[in-house]
Amino acid sequence: MPGTNLTREEAAERARLLSVSSYEVELDLTTGPDTFASTSVVRFSAQPGSATFADLVAPSVEEIVLNGRALDPAAVYADSRIALDGLETDNELKVRATCAYSHTGEGLHRFVDPVDGGVSLYTQFEVPDARRVFADFEQPDLKATFRFTVTAPQDWELFSNSPTPRPEPLGDGRAVWRFAPTERISTYITALVAGDYHVVRDTYTGPDGTAVPMAVAARKSLAEFLDAEEILDVTKKGFDYFQQLFDLPYPFPKYDQLFVPEYNAGAMENAGCVTFREDYIFRSKVTEAAYERRAETILHELAHMWFGDLVTMEWWNDLWLNESFATYASVRCQVHATRWSGAWTTFANVEKTWAYAQDQLPSTHPIVAEIRDLEDVYVNFDGITYAKGASVLKQLVAYVGDDAFVSGLRTYFRRHAWGNTRLSDLLGALEEASGRDLGAWSKSWLETAGPNTLRPVFTLDDSGAYSSFTITQEAPADYPTLRPHRVAVGLYDRKPEGLVRTHRIELDVDGASTAVPELVGVAQPDLVLLNDDDLSYARIRFDERSVATLVESIGDFAESLPRALSWVATWDMVRNAELPARDYVALVISGAQRESDIGVLQSLQRQVKAAIELYAAPAWREEGAAKWAAFAHSQLLAAHPGSDVQLAWARALAAVARSTEHLDLLSGLLAGTQQIDGLVVDTELRWTLLHRLAATGRAPEGQITAEEERDPTAAGKRHAASARAAIPTVEAKAAAWASMVDSDELPNETLMAVVLGFRQADQRDLLAPYADKYFAKVADLWATRTPHMAQLLVNGLYPSLIVEQRIVDAVDTALAQDPTRVPAPLRRLLLEQRDGTQRTLRGEALDAAARG
Repeated sequence: MPGTNLTREEAAERARLLSVSSYEVELDLTTGPDTFASTSVVRFSAQPGSATFADLVAPSVEEIVLNGRALDPAAVYADSRIALDGLETDNELKVRATCAYSHTGEGLHRFVDPVDGGVSLYTQFEVPDARRVFADFEQPDLKATFRFTVTAPQDWELFSNSPTPRPEPLGDGRAVWRFAPTERISTYITALVAGDYHVVRDTYTGPDGTAVPMAVAARKSLAEFLDAEEILDVTKKGFDYFQQLFDLPYPFPKYDQLFVPEYNAGAMENAGCVTFREDYIFRSKVTEAAYERRAETILHELAHMWFGDLVTMEWWNDLWLNESFATYASVRCQVHATRWSGAWTTFANVEKTWAYAQDQLPSTHPIVAEIRDLEDVYVNFDGITYAKGASVLKQLVAYVGDDAFVSGLRTYFRRHAWGNTRLSDLLGALEEASGRDLGAWSKSWLETAGPNTLRPVFTLDDSGAYSSFTITQEAPADYPTLRPHRVAVGLYDRKPEGLVRTHRIELDVDGASTAVPELVGVAQPDLVLLNDDDLSYARIRFDERSVATLVESIGDFAESLPRALSWVATWDMVRNAELPARDYVALVISGAQRESDIGVLQSLQRQVKAAIELYAAPAWREEGAAKWAAFAHSQLLAAHPGSDVQLAWARALAAVARSTEHLDLLSGLLAGTQQIDGLVVDTELRWTLLHRLAATGRAPEGQITAEEERDPTAAGKRHAASARAAIPTVEAKAAAWASMVDSDELPNETLMAVVLGFRQADQRDLLAPYADKYFAKVADLWATRTPHMAQLLVNGLYPSLIVEQRIVDAVDTALAQDPTRVPAPLRRLLLEQRDGTQRTLRGEALDAAARG
């Protein structure tokens, strides 16, 4: 939105002038369905005579009083800022405003349950959206205490950062909740959740007897699906593990976890009041991989209570440290404290795949990113900030040693509790604990961009043994840094028990070429795996014999991690036009039936679909899709009844079915006229089947309406909207486009559903006319929508399925416009999408050359 930006320099200057002590925030949630009343009193010190500004995004401001002096809102409030001058040593600012509920997941979001009419409210303030609810100084380093007083319907449940007090009835169906002040925290981790929630309460009791009240809540209509016992069990394991690891008690007086509707992120680490997306409440059967990912999110947010909330970044350029640490800590906790002891395999398969893809985009950046303003932050919640950073932290632990890492971390928390820090504060504590100088390490790994690629290069003697073996390291031309790596080299041979590691050598790789003399004289194995055990962050490649072994035997690895590393590397080769899409499909068909990790299997299913849709030669695309659908069908029928594998293959087939045989099966399963032993066609699977039938013209509007009446929930309405957008007619596409682009009335989650329905890979002819429309509208969409909604539309509607040079040219034309029309964040998103089109063109060309 115009006028809501804040530069780093402005924030630094305001922090130099001010120290904020407290907020008193009064909210009245009973004033109407569109707006609420907000009054905030902010107490702060300042340099006498100085001037600054407070932040507020509101439809109207009724009163502004500074140190007893009334200010004219019309004169001092503009562009989301309240101008303040003539400041004294000690100051009090009172602002009374009418603020607006959002339907975009930003600020205070309001949702009405279509099942029971219940109202759900929740706040989402990261990056700078507390100002949509109360006047404040919106930056992370101006911490303060917060006292919330809330008027709401008497029968509502309320949650905030402090424990929920007893409501004080007003006698008219309303009540007032007066929350106690918080500790000193940043504005973006304050929170309020209110409404018709179902609540399960419990208490965590630590080894020292300390009790922490806990709650898990979801909308009342989801109460039957809320598996609070499982959620609390994971949470308590996290409490045990993190308190021991950090040697510091949980820092807040209670811990609530609220599952809220129409949520933009996976979760948010509001202090003591964490919000999660409702998708983590499973209405239907899901695979174990879904439970694992939910547990990772639960533990990620819990780790933030120490790293992010207790100790907070000074400015958003250290956002990576918050998110990377929480990701690293959550996976570490899963491995050591939960049933998901193989979580590093999932990390290699999911997070590192994301990181490698992001790090090869033209928008890649150092882990320590230069964040010039808030607009930079909006587009920086990416694979570098989360996944590459976590990978590098994992390396750092190995570099300094686990004991030193933990010791340094404990020092860091004790030294900076309730304060703000920079990266140098953490590195300083780790240097003290380990005795290592981390300056060079930081420059190599945190202050440079782009991934390195490691390749095996060798010669053989007459007996077939290595006469030489080196590891070469490459870097992208634009980011030429060659980094030091600690890697393991694994040699694998086919054995009766599978593909088994026969040799492992761990060494340091540095520079363009590193000799491995330990392998001289060793017989060439069936497969060489560089970066075995996933010790470093680097793309790996294979020699010719190893590739042949993978094609024949990738499913035969005795362990899950080397198999996952091989899958990650081969997918990266597809994306870089080094492995034809048809060969990747053959590789997955060869190995997927023996893949034992359900999360890896589901990733492969998604990647094969993408390989066929994006990287296969157009002339082979239909054949490849048919081959994959036939394989998915065979695996569905062969799977153990009721297993996760069976469900995964049912969904995979439903995503790609196109033959009469397969579509008839989907129709029969949906109608109940066909059954597959053990496969329960529950609510979510019904929508999956119907969506594909709609996209192939086999489910008319009336059938979608009937299913929506069968499932009249919010999720059902989103599924129906997506299915309608998927109908392969000119009229359906026009209606979907108008609802997304010509109107801003769709809530965030519904907008995403319509985007996904609109974009169907086998409807390229219908979508082609919208390419020009996209480029005509994209700058206006960015300028007029809120940050989240604008980003969703820019990425979601980009014509990635129209694989032609004219799309690249259209991006270039858009980028040539005035920077005020195409600002830096929009430019970044368009460059990323342009790169995707160019990768698709290269992939199609490679696959076409491989035909026959």
